[in-house]
Amino acid sequence: MFENMTEQQAREQILQTVADYCKRYHNVKAPFEAGQRIPYASRVYDEKEMVNLVDSALEFWLTAGRYTDKFEHDLAAYLGVKYCSLVNSGSSANLLAFMTLTSPLLGEKAVKPGDEIITVACGFPTTVTPAIQFGAVPVFVDVTIPQYNIDVTMLEQALSDKTKAVMIAHTLGNPFNLAVVKTFCDQHGLWLVEDNCDALGSRYTLDGKIQFTGTFGDIGTSSFYPPHHMTMGEGGAVYTNNALLNKIIRSFRDWGRDCICPSGCDNKCGHRFDRQYGELPLGYDHKYVYSHFGYNLKATDLQAAVGCAQIEKFPQFVERRKHNFTRLKDALQGLDDKLILPKACPNSDPSWFGFLLTCREGVDRNAVVEYVEAHGVQTRMLFAGNLTKHPCFDEMRKTGKGYRAVGNLENTDRIMTNTFWVGVYPGMTDEVIDYMASIIRKAAEKDVLT
Repeated sequence: MFENMTEQQAREQILQTVADYCKRYHNVKAPFEAGQRIPYASRVYDEKEMVNLVDSALEFWLTAGRYTDKFEHDLAAYLGVKYCSLVNSGSSANLLAFMTLTSPLLGEKAVKPGDEIITVACGFPTTVTPAIQFGAVPVFVDVTIPQYNIDVTMLEQALSDKTKAVMIAHTLGNPFNLAVVKTFCDQHGLWLVEDNCDALGSRYTLDGKIQFTGTFGDIGTSSFYPPHHMTMGEGGAVYTNNALLNKIIRSFRDWGRDCICPSGCDNKCGHRFDRQYGELPLGYDHKYVYSHFGYNLKATDLQAAVGCAQIEKFPQFVERRKHNFTRLKDALQGLDDKLILPKACPNSDPSWFGFLLTCREGVDRNAVVEYVEAHGVQTRMLFAGNLTKHPCFDEMRKTGKGYRAVGNLENTDRIMTNTFWVGVYPGMTDEVIDYMASIIRKAAEKDVLT
């Protein structure tokens, strides 16, 4: 097949064949029919992602390489931040972000076991898990409805002399009140970690300046799991404008090593064998000096290759999400006596991950969900609902140790009982959005709701 071809010519032929294959077998979609399954999220891709994936495979570098470098550069440029590190998942990104705050290089500001981290119980567990596993104490604050973000009026009540950080997510793409949260952190010398895994592409205006969420705090995180705003299968990112934090992020990500040389690159700093570290012998190989108890959280170049194609499409993805959200919300007007519709945070421009609905008193969420699901529309709960009610908290609830809550988390419990959401991902057509709206509206008009 490749006789009389150079390697480059053979490669080009393979990639052209892959592109043709994708167009023929992956990019052909059947017309939508009422009742067919509508997932809350799905991958949106074309031949470019598949060609990049195979191109990387043909190099067979496998670990982080040129596609990783390009993706980190491109995402940093998109967000307007100085530093970006690709990792293997959004959960790993949150682990890395939190553990960075524990580095001894941060001196008195370093988080230590027993220190407190202000967060919310209404969200995804891996925003909180790293703190608990380290031995820090999450302090749970209630959220508001219909914005589903932290109730900023309770921040001062959550504060103690042990508080070191605030680590919270922008719920389903809706930014939390960054003006208040950032001011609170600045006034009290606290770290701010933005879990941006469900909000990539969301914007917020602060002091007249528009920025992407994830870039206001000290560290931001993203996820590239298939349902998220963009995907590389598995993957995530950690980003910051702080050079010291970036150094620590890279160290924890790459086994905890002190050396900054990338894999496959020796002596980039020019001091591989001429320095003293700890109680090691003078001149001990810097590539095997460890300044942190770290991990291997890197992604592969295969994943990064897919991400490089996705990020080119990403601005279009964001606009389609906004379009789908607005169309669905417009179509559901007039149901206020049955369902609470979501509302954007003031001064924000969300890149919506989903469309949240809270059933009013007298409306049975389970009945609504059952009806909607029976008609092909996939639903999801707002993740943990109330994380403290889950089996993983059983022992802490029994002992009364390991976390504390501010107030009774009334709205958090209400969301756990009465809230669900449907998707608005960019692969949805107007026809699909209109069908979803009709099903939700029909459910609202049926006795099944009361």
